[in-house]
Amino acid sequence: MMTLELIRTRLNADRMAKARGDVVTGQALLNTDALEDFKGEGYGPIPSSGIPYDRGAGAPGVRIKRTPAAVLVPFVDRTEGFFVLLTRRRDNMNNHAGQVAFPGGRVDDTDPTPVAAALREAHEEVSIKPESVDVLGCLDPYLTITGFDVLPVVGVIPPQDFVPEPTEVAEIFEVPLSFLLNPANHQKVRRTVNGHDRAYYAMPYESHYIWGATAGMIINLYEVLSG
Repeated sequence: MMTLELIRTRLNADRMAKARGDVVTGQALLNTDALEDFKGEGYGPIPSSGIPYDRGAGAPGVRIKRTPAAVLVPFVDRTEGFFVLLTRRRDNMNNHAGQVAFPGGRVDDTDPTPVAAALREAHEEVSIKPESVDVLGCLDPYLTITGFDVLPVVGVIPPQDFVPEPTEVAEIFEVPLSFLLNPANHQKVRRTVNGHDRAYYAMPYESHYIWGATAGMIINLYEVLSG
């Protein structure tokens, strides 16, 4: 049983942060033999930026403006155990449209810290009360291929009324933490986008396709919490 005390301890233990992001993860996975072919049936459109790895943020020698961002990884403390709250972004968003994501976004000039940005964005997107969040710690920064330098902030919250912000969030759903921490549910997927080979982690859950940056952050969470 993963207790709150154990989660907090492991998140705050000294560790060497790894380079994490769409490019470094994808290139590493393409060099492995255990990739599954992409199967998107049943999940609706699953968009991708289609940017080649050698031209994306994080590629050697490539200079792309990095935009500081932060997301909240909310653990909902329910009677049955911890559940992780996720959203599906609307299909008309400018960045990462239609994808499963943690609530979050850019760090504004008015945000004193990335943690404050994560709490503000979570309140704006899904109505999580900032004062209800017990911040447990942070994961390693994750660099998306589009240049968002994301700090994932892990926090536990009590059950409350979650309300999607209609212009950004199409859906709110929860996944048992036990499901996300089970390595049997961690797929390594190969996909061709605009003629380019891409690879990423995926964790399909019911009707939801969790993949890409969000799945990469969950892999980091798994590594940290598994000790």
